[in-house]
Amino acid sequence: MVKEQANWSPYDNNGGTVVAIAGADYCVIASDTRMSTGYSILTRDYSKICQLADKSVMASSGFQADVRALQKVLAARHLTYQHQHNKQMSCPAMAQLLSNTLYYKRFFPYYAFNVLGGLDNEGKGCVYTYDALKSPSPLLLPAKDAVTPLSETEAIDLVKTCFASATERDIYTGDRLEVVILNANGLRREYMELRKD
Repeated sequence: MVKEQANWSPYDNNGGTVVAIAGADYCVIASDTRMSTGYSILTRDYSKICQLADKSVMASSGFQADVRALQKVLAARHLTYQHQHNKQMSCPAMAQLLSNTLYYKRFFPYYAFNVLGGLDNEGKGCVYTYDALKSPSPLLLPAKDAVTPLSETEAIDLVKTCFASATERDIYTGDRLEVVILNANGLRREYMELRKD
């Protein structure tokens, strides 16, 4: 008699690709808008980018229920910080808060893979990457804390090219590209259509 085993997991991978590039005076954060499970597309218009503070934006892939829970926790802690300090949290401070929050949940982690980007107190671009347990992602490790010499326009074009290429190889990436650009003038969004299949 073959013993059957129950295979239940509290997690699901809803796919998606996120990327961020920091420059001398800007930060570009981008993601696709497809949300999938298995071989099914749940929606083609789902934003994976969340503005946490005036100069901090987080993009997350992974299990989107955990991503939303993490965003709510960060928003609540940021609100507490604002009431206590009468100012917005800086991007490096938000990065530390995100790191501490992920580490606190390390025994039953948020299944979220995050890229946090923005501008520091001096107006320079900064990017922080995290896996589900707060560690830097091994694929992005060489780029950690690096500032690119590209201009803002070149960085945006590079992101668009990367996503156009990724949609050709990854079934979980596609539909539309959302790009958020943070600079001294504030935040703006750009969109580009990607493959729908």
